[in-house]
Amino acid sequence: MGDQEFKNAVKTTLKTIGGKWKPVILCFLKEGVMRFSELKREIPEITEKMLAQQLRELEQDGIISRKVYPQVPPKVEYSLTEYGQTIQEVLDVMYKWGRQHQKRIREKA
Repeated sequence: MGDQEFKNAVKTTLKTIGGKWKPVILCFLKEGVMRFSELKREIPEITEKMLAQQLRELEQDGIISRKVYPQVPPKVEYSLTEYGQTIQEVLDVMYKWGRQHQKRIREKA
């Protein structure tokens, strides 16, 4: 794999699922379908505006799907698409690295 090809692929990945909130959102959605309010409750540090924006971007990239039920009040559910489920491998690598890093930090303390 060429060095530039590697860098471009990493950039594309980060552009799609990078940032502070998208990986966290994906961790919850990998467990199943969730409503907006459930995600907000699970991630209290995120603002509603930011959550909506991140969900919109993930939907535009085909990572998650948004299902709206025609009722009052509106019911909206989010879930990983079939393509979005392929992100599990990336999340697994992030988990393993994060655990190693946590251990390293504890050892230095």
